[in-house]
Amino acid sequence: MKLYKTGNGIVIEKNENFYLVQNENWDVFINDDKLSEKIDDLILVLKKRDKTVLENLLPPIGSQQELWACGVTYLRSKVGRQEESKASGGSDFYAKVYEAERPEVFFKSTPHRIVGHNAFVRIRKDSTWDVPEPELTLVVTSSGKIVGYTIGNDMSSRSIEGENPLYLPQAKTYDGCAALGPCIYVTEKPLDVNTMISVEINRSDQKVFEGSIAISQIKRTFQELVSFVYRECSFPNGCLIMTGTGIVPGSDFTLQSGDLIKISIDNIGELVNVVQ
Repeated sequence: MKLYKTGNGIVIEKNENFYLVQNENWDVFINDDKLSEKIDDLILVLKKRDKTVLENLLPPIGSQQELWACGVTYLRSKVGRQEESKASGGSDFYAKVYEAERPEVFFKSTPHRIVGHNAFVRIRKDSTWDVPEPELTLVVTSSGKIVGYTIGNDMSSRSIEGENPLYLPQAKTYDGCAALGPCIYVTEKPLDVNTMISVEINRSDQKVFEGSIAISQIKRTFQELVSFVYRECSFPNGCLIMTGTGIVPGSDFTLQSGDLIKISIDNIGELVNVVQ
C-alpha cells in the first residue's frame, strides 16, 4: 500500500482505493513501528475516495525529520567518483570506502530544502557539472525500523565534489538539493532484490539520458546502512535515508535548466521534477 502527504491530509492507497486521513500529524503518523498494521486498521473505518484526493502532493518527509544519504554503495558509483576526483588525487578515498567496513554516510538536508513530485529541483550557480542521483530511500522510525520506501533524487554537483572530497557538503546540500516522492510504499516484507530503479532525462522533448539498475547491485544491506546512520545519532521523529546510486551519467553529461527528470522504482511509482 501507499501513503501520500498532501495539503489536505494523509492519503492511503490500497487496491486502487483511496482513503483520506485528516487531523493527523504526519511526523507522528509515520514514526510508528507498526505503521502497516495501523493503516490496515484505519481503512476499515474510512470512507473510500476517488483519485482527486491526491491533489497538492507534498514531499513525504516530516517537518521534524532529517534526510541522510549513503554514498559509494554501488560499484558504478565507486567508479564514477574515482573518475571525477582523479585530477585532485582523491580517487583512492572512494576505492577504500567501497571496501571498508564503515560506509560513507552524510547529512543531506532538512525538510525545507527538499521538494516533492512535479516540483523544481536546482543546480548550483557555482557548479559546472551536475547530475541527478536516483536512489531508493528508506523511511525509518525513531527505533531504527524500516517501515517504508520512497523515491529519492539526490541532486549533486560533481564538479565541486570532484575538486576536493572535503567539499562534499557544498556539493550535496543547498536549496532544492533533493526531491522525494510521490509516496511512501509501506510493506512489512523486504523489497524484492530484482526491484529496478530507472531514470530518464529529457531536454526540449528529446531523451538525453536513461539508465536502470537492480537494487541487488547494492553492496550493503539496508539495515547495515541504518545502523551506521543511527550510530551515536538519535532521531526522535524518525529519519529518511537515501541508499546510494548505481546510475551515474558519463563525464560528457551535465544537467541544464529546464531538463525533465523522471525516476521510477518498481512498486513505488515515478518521481518527476524539472531542473530550475
